[in-house]
Amino acid sequence: MAVASAVRRPGRLPVPDGQAVGSKLVPNTSDATQDQPTGDPNYLVGLDLHGRRVVVVGGGSVAQRRLGLLIASGADVHVVSRAVTPAVEGMASSGQIAVTLREYADGDLDGAWYAIACTDEPETNAAVVAEATRRRIFCVRADTARLGTAVTPATARYDGLTLGVLASGQHRRSAAVRNALLEALQSGVVSDDSTPIAPGVALVGGGPGDPDLITVRGRRLLARADLVVADRLAPPELLAELGPEVEVVDAAKIPYGRAMAQEAINNALIEGAKAGKFVVRLKGGDPYVFGRGYEELEACVAAGVPVTVVPGVTSPISVPAAAGIPVTHRGVTHEFVVVSGHVAPDHPDSLVDWPALARLRGTLVLMMAVERIEQFATALLEGGRPAGTPATVIQEGTLRTQRVLRADLGTVAARVRAEGIRPPAIVVIGPTAGFSADAVVPHVDSAAG
Repeated sequence: MAVASAVRRPGRLPVPDGQAVGSKLVPNTSDATQDQPTGDPNYLVGLDLHGRRVVVVGGGSVAQRRLGLLIASGADVHVVSRAVTPAVEGMASSGQIAVTLREYADGDLDGAWYAIACTDEPETNAAVVAEATRRRIFCVRADTARLGTAVTPATARYDGLTLGVLASGQHRRSAAVRNALLEALQSGVVSDDSTPIAPGVALVGGGPGDPDLITVRGRRLLARADLVVADRLAPPELLAELGPEVEVVDAAKIPYGRAMAQEAINNALIEGAKAGKFVVRLKGGDPYVFGRGYEELEACVAAGVPVTVVPGVTSPISVPAAAGIPVTHRGVTHEFVVVSGHVAPDHPDSLVDWPALARLRGTLVLMMAVERIEQFATALLEGGRPAGTPATVIQEGTLRTQRVLRADLGTVAARVRAEGIRPPAIVVIGPTAGFSADAVVPHVDSAAG
């Protein structure tokens, strides 16, 4: 499927009031009307413009929006306009297009295969269409589409496909359908490939919790899975979208002792792939951020199973953002550190230099830290971090059940216990932990009153 524009018969202007289609007179218009035909009368076709001259008359914002796809198609684009936007000027400076800074003149379409009239002057646009019609060049008229000889559809590109939608001038409708088709392809609801996916394993980051925050690629692979091995923190709504033929395994319920849990998960992935299935290992956040993703990759590779890694939106950045907290801010912090809190500071297995963390001035994000929050706060205070340092705890970030507790380093542990905060939760410590979108004061232009 490849669509660049819809065209009408060259050599004549369309009749504004109507057009014969078969034995029926239907409106020939790109403007929304109350009485629309059952089908769009325009002929949808793909134009090969690579290396061919295309003339765009006008250099404003409308032209700017059209130029990107023309450049991507490889067209030899010439812009004629008295003035151009900075973005259009940048395209010319980089050699992507040619620009002539003057008024349009008859003859500017000489040698063109395609033309677009997009000035803010109806008379100029009409003159461009008239020349194009005389020369039998298809021409889009941006201000009044029905008076041109071509109509640009709502378009989108996806993995080698170009989608185009026309809706008899109902531009919002065509854009809505285009967006829905693109989302369906991206999510895997609609497949563009009928061939079965090869057996193997995909380690997919499901994001911080909200199912809309999984990546496009992750959702597409999930929709094609034969077997899904899901973590407790993987968005459950994503599993509800799977077909009844898909086998779902809850990794938390694999029947082995706690010490054997990871080995059992590795075996489930390998056995599924070797049985000819495409297996998705669905994790919360990102597979490689405290997710043991690389351990699973190593096990699969050692067993000869092909592995694909799909990064996810990681919670130590996205969850604070959902609470209005940036982990960095110009002039405030130049670093942020993400630390696992699965072992206490004084535990022999701890690899964290807590005194060094206490000396930092930036943002500290603690994962899996709620159970030992008293120990972590004490270690930072003893290392010299001021007790008044802002500390915010976000429970079930990005979900409708999200809770935000704001405190400081000296009081955060007691507040967590008093408020009944429980995992999953993220602790943010540092100057930006005191930030909140609700606290931002909108700028008011004093001259506006």
